Amino acid sequence: MNLRTLLAAGAFALLAACSGGFDPSDIDTSVYGAGDDWDNPGGDWAESHFSRLGDITKENAGQLGLAWEYDLGTARVQEATPVVIDGVMYTSGNLGRVYALNAATGEELWTFDPGADMQANRYACCDQANRGVAVADGKVFVGSLDGHLFALDAKTGKVAWRKDTIADRSRGYTITGAPEVAGDIVVIGNAGAEYDTRGYVTAYDVKTGKEAWRFYTIPHDPADGPQESKALDAALKTWDAKSRWDIGGGGTVWDAITYDPAYDQVIIGVGNGGPYPLKTRSPSGGDNLYLDSLVALDRKTGEMKWHYQETPQDSWDLTATQPMMLAEMEVGGAKRPVVLHTPKNGFFYVIDRETGKALAANALVRTSWADKVDLKTGKAHLTPEFSDYSTGPKIVFPASTGARNWHPAAFDPTRNLYFASVVDMGNLMFIPPGQENPVRKKQNLNASAALIFTPDLQAALPTLPPPIRQAVEKLPQWQWVKDKPYSSEIRAIDPLTGKTKWKADREGWQDRSGVLATQSGLVVYGTLSGKLVVRDADNGKLLASVETGSSILAAPMTYRVDGVQYIAVQTGWGGGGWGFVPGYSAAYTKGNANRLLVFRLGGAKVPIPADLPPLEPAVAPPAQLPGVTPEMIALGSALFTENCSICHSNQPRAPLPDLRRMAPGTHDVFEDIVLKGLLQPNGMPRWDDVLSADQARAIHAFLIDEQGKLRDRELKLQAAGKPLDSRSLTILSNF
Repeated sequence: MNLRTLLAAGAFALLAACSGGFDPSDIDTSVYGAGDDWDNPGGDWAESHFSRLGDITKENAGQLGLAWEYDLGTARVQEATPVVIDGVMYTSGNLGRVYALNAATGEELWTFDPGADMQANRYACCDQANRGVAVADGKVFVGSLDGHLFALDAKTGKVAWRKDTIADRSRGYTITGAPEVAGDIVVIGNAGAEYDTRGYVTAYDVKTGKEAWRFYTIPHDPADGPQESKALDAALKTWDAKSRWDIGGGGTVWDAITYDPAYDQVIIGVGNGGPYPLKTRSPSGGDNLYLDSLVALDRKTGEMKWHYQETPQDSWDLTATQPMMLAEMEVGGAKRPVVLHTPKNGFFYVIDRETGKALAANALVRTSWADKVDLKTGKAHLTPEFSDYSTGPKIVFPASTGARNWHPAAFDPTRNLYFASVVDMGNLMFIPPGQENPVRKKQNLNASAALIFTPDLQAALPTLPPPIRQAVEKLPQWQWVKDKPYSSEIRAIDPLTGKTKWKADREGWQDRSGVLATQSGLVVYGTLSGKLVVRDADNGKLLASVETGSSILAAPMTYRVDGVQYIAVQTGWGGGGWGFVPGYSAAYTKGNANRLLVFRLGGAKVPIPADLPPLEPAVAPPAQLPGVTPEMIALGSALFTENCSICHSNQPRAPLPDLRRMAPGTHDVFEDIVLKGLLQPNGMPRWDDVLSADQARAIHAFLIDEQGKLRDRELKLQAAGKPLDSRSLTILSNF
């Protein structure tokens, strides 16, 4: 057991609370990688997703089989990496549920349901995701989707303390990321930048839950008084004084928070701006600090020590919130403490942890927002001629889904290789008519940009208005799309050069997942079709492929109990664009039941869920009510797109109901569901503060019309002996 684990197990009880009793030097940073325990979602103090264990090797990986499985009891997204300490596994599920299990047998010790307010589903852009727990001081910390931070007794699961982390409940904040323990504080961020929020992180005393400090990532309207910090005074100079402060500005820290004991600092990754277009958000331009930046904060005070902005003047949702890891690396003949970071924007950054200066920044994919990073200044060289869509449609690479996203990478220091899922694709972006100066929509999407991903762009182009279609065909990046719409790969990358040592194709552009690396030379990850894949870290050779029958997005982890090494992973499709389930995925063919699968050498065959039955034609809808007109149906279509479509994709086998297939009883209570919250306990929020009764009826009329069209089409397909599955353009991907 290393020192971090000892601290997590309760040594903080002997120290003073947030007054400075914790000593960062107690954490042994000379040992890299996880041992028998997996202390946090990243595994070790560096959050490297790297293990020193070597019982499972290249030679015997083919003997992996199931040790045990645990039914999580849900059918939504699973993005967490479990934690194992002293033979107990702690992990989180959707909404912020927590499970404590015997790590050797899978026996349930306790579970916790945060009782999240299901109204939060209305402003959760990317499903009910939760990326893990933190364990310290005999407590398990977890954030709930509705914005609360819980400290649970690690032995019983009972609530030790609970804090509402949301500064303004009138705005669309959620929590999807894992908390981060930094000595005697625990730090949590939030999500919602494309809604109407202003980002921040908050630190709480691990013992009492008392707030220690809060750091806002972007300024507020200067007309409202002084900024909260000197860092924000400086940042304000990079914003238009007449920015859209009413919409919030964005900058949420929805994932990456890492404690660096070497400098006693908390490094956070800041998200995108809101609205997306710079010229809408901050009309006169500017870098808009600290959007899309890594920011180092003093652990004791929360004051900024340094920042590095990866994507200045962001209009493309190229967040810096992707997981980071700490390392030491030889640069220019000297060893330097560094942060390894691969954000959405397509570059691989090696950043000095002491100074915040970029030591390397190499492109991993095609980029059209910038063509290089000048290491002398640290700034990206922007190419607005290819990416400024305020002047007309642009095909921007990489897409807002990111070259990299929340799916954790792994770094093996013994091989100096960084293993990660990398997607090379773009998206068409333009400002929809009427969105040049948008009105704030409360707790709703305020992105003010339309986008179509390049895997679908050639098919979608004929459906676009002629002026947009003609403009797109003249763009230089249109040839990029025709030459290679996308690639999706697992790669082994040299951090300093950005060069790929080896790569292997993924199953599709939506197929990417977290990675585990081991000192014994293994790279382990899951696939959407339901395989647990093991490759040789040195050359990418396939060593094992275990069929699980469940889609995998989360990162695997490994631990050892009583001399036996295990590999664990959670299964479940979801996240951004969760309504568009890929046809090749196990979630589509076998359903999306969430499981926690644990493997060992000599284990059993994994039970495979049965295939789902073929689709049946939609049932006949009720007759339209008297007075329904084509204009009313068109209004309903627009209202549905604006308010409902981010959750209800109306696609076959989506996690949420296809509303073109409503049963008669659902039609009967449609208005009660939408306006009165009849199904709110099941997760369907109420909309009476946004939609009138007439608007709800218009949406219902649109859905009745759609259901009739779908039934007619499916009856014809059935008569012709053809399958009823129909693929639609994927408006959103998993991000």
